[in-house]
Amino acid sequence: MPQLIFFAVVAAVAFFGYRAFLREAERVSARVRRAEREAATRASGTLVKDPETGEYRPAKD
Repeated sequence: MPQLIFFAVVAAVAFFGYRAFLREAERVSARVRRAEREAATRASGTLVKDPETGEYRPAKD
């Protein structure tokens, strides 16, 4: 019985670790894609419109 609990815990940790890995990989990929677009257009940054003030500001990572 302890082996079953151990393997269940290992499986749960592996599942949540895999999901965290995918989330981080997507974040890094989005950052790289944005950097590639900036390099292709020779821009020094990406501007994002602030919905409250209507002003454009550089995007934060």
